[in-house]
Amino acid sequence: MAGLLQALVGTSEKAADIARLCRREQPLFQLLVAEKTGPDRNRRFLQDFKTLADVLIQEVIKHDLGKEFPELQGHIHGEESNEFRSPEGETVMVRVCATPGDTAALLLTVLAPEREAAELLSDAVHRDVVLEDAALAGVELSIPPQDLAIWIDPIDSTNEYIRGSEEVGPVGGIAPAGLCSALVLIGAYNRHTGCPVLGVINEPFFRRDPETHRWQGRYHWGVTYGDTRLSSLSPPGPSLVPRVLLSRAEAPAVLAALQPLCGGRLLFAAGAGYKLLCVILGLADVYVLSEGSTFAWDACAPHAILRALGGGIVALAGALQARRVGGTGTPPELVYNRPIDGADGAQRWANCGGLVAYVDPQHLEAVLATLDTVPGL
Repeated sequence: MAGLLQALVGTSEKAADIARLCRREQPLFQLLVAEKTGPDRNRRFLQDFKTLADVLIQEVIKHDLGKEFPELQGHIHGEESNEFRSPEGETVMVRVCATPGDTAALLLTVLAPEREAAELLSDAVHRDVVLEDAALAGVELSIPPQDLAIWIDPIDSTNEYIRGSEEVGPVGGIAPAGLCSALVLIGAYNRHTGCPVLGVINEPFFRRDPETHRWQGRYHWGVTYGDTRLSSLSPPGPSLVPRVLLSRAEAPAVLAALQPLCGGRLLFAAGAGYKLLCVILGLADVYVLSEGSTFAWDACAPHAILRALGGGIVALAGALQARRVGGTGTPPELVYNRPIDGADGAQRWANCGGLVAYVDPQHLEAVLATLDTVPGL
């Protein structure tokens, strides 16, 4: 099992390479950002390419992890269906084939007549990734892979990936929007308990190389299993006044309640994964979301890293309910193996009732005490 963490990081690097390729190579970028104009078939095709970038990354991760760890096959999950319609209306199941030529031919059935785009993607899919990370190579774990399952978010913050500006400057270290908030998230959880165990966050668009002007990425990882707590990061230092990060669409009552707690200053950013990353990196102390607009694939990987740093992601509605009936124990955290009864599609895996991500338990307590006063939560 010593190699599973390294494999998660390696597949995240390949995914990041594909994400950068789609932005860098003109035949792919033109399809990625094309406006939905023209006949109905062209509108559908262009929209499908946006989805195809997501799906192809997801299928690459499934293929590579399943090949190296057969125990995980059938237990690697993602947001996207891999079923597409060709321009002729035939059903095509996007997957990684045995050879680059076969994969390119399969992709061409969806992308026709864009042969160059299909071949560029296929080459990236079959390219080996070599990690040069001595610290990561030295990590040895004893976690049975047959006890784990995987959640993948191939490109978190897809809208920022497609339309996001490349030149958005940070505010207090946090990018309010833009391409840098597009992430690759791969999280492993215990199949039986639903608790997050391993997490990898890859930032494909972390910074530009000053000489080539090409985007460079970086990754972060965390492990929480039994008494083991390991991470590529150190816990961020404490902050006297909690810095709370939110969505711009957050409920006005929540904003009004939290503002005094934060000294009148609230922080905002795009993308659930990116906001969780900001807490992990110590750019914010708490991320609050009062609605069920995130999903298992958004939170699993960041949650594992936060646990490794001493924090977590609390289920907001459950935590507030426990407080109101006099509960004094640890607030309930998100789990990743329980679909919502009666829900359909992606909603089966929604984090209903919102969430609070944190590193310092004192910040969590202050936020929950404040939100306990908000009517309707």
